[in-house]
Amino acid sequence: MKVWLQRAAFLILVSVAVGFVLISYKEKALVEGLRTSATDAFAPVLDAVSAPIEAVSEMVGSVHEMAVLRDENARLRIENERLLKWEAVARRLESENRAFRSMLNFVPQQAFRYISARVIADSSGAFVRSMVLDAGARDGIKKGQAAISGEGLVGRVSEVGDNTSRILLVTDLNSRIPVRLEAGRDNGMLAGDNTDRPSLIYLPATARLVVGDRIVTSGDGAVFPPGLAVGTVLAAEDGVIRVQPLVNWNRLEYVRVIDLDPTGIVGRNSRQSSIRVE
Repeated sequence: MKVWLQRAAFLILVSVAVGFVLISYKEKALVEGLRTSATDAFAPVLDAVSAPIEAVSEMVGSVHEMAVLRDENARLRIENERLLKWEAVARRLESENRAFRSMLNFVPQQAFRYISARVIADSSGAFVRSMVLDAGARDGIKKGQAAISGEGLVGRVSEVGDNTSRILLVTDLNSRIPVRLEAGRDNGMLAGDNTDRPSLIYLPATARLVVGDRIVTSGDGAVFPPGLAVGTVLAAEDGVIRVQPLVNWNRLEYVRVIDLDPTGIVGRNSRQSSIRVE
């Protein structure tokens, strides 16, 4: 009897399953309605069952977050102590610098005004490295002005229209920028060659280069304001000193043009598109 009941139950379940398949095939709307009603009916039960699981999950997440916050708090405490030490050093140097300036009758550098513009076209290619901005003469941009980003020097204005202007990048073949080693204070020239790593030329023979040294504008020739960050020294390849610019050209969306009347070489000969080194 027990074996017969088991076989009968199996056949009944198979028959019910086949029946449900046939009904769902012919009466799809009815089956979907029943399934939806069943889901709605069991929703409170599922919610009640999932509540303890969610509570445990949140508890585990809170414990993990507390551990992360504890480690971060310890790291920030160490950084804060280090910054406090540097703050004391900076204050002392500021006081000494102020005293030295007063002794030398130092004239502070004038503050610059900036014109922000968006890059609307990248016309770089095999023979030219330049970008087009959506600001021009109507916005106060003049030929020869320096263009910078938050990372460093981008280039200089080479062409100006009423509403647009073109920036000649520091990597362009026609770009020549007077620069200086920030550490050694030796002057040189950054020469673009249409590659992503321009070369550093005209350095004195006594200059000592270290990989990673920062390169800034020297201000010679009154073409660029002094102290603008340009790049870092990479290495010498076949006797050529390569520089890695600080600007990431692939992510450059906005630039700031320094609103300064270009004087010196560019001001004396506005027809030149670059500084020519004889």
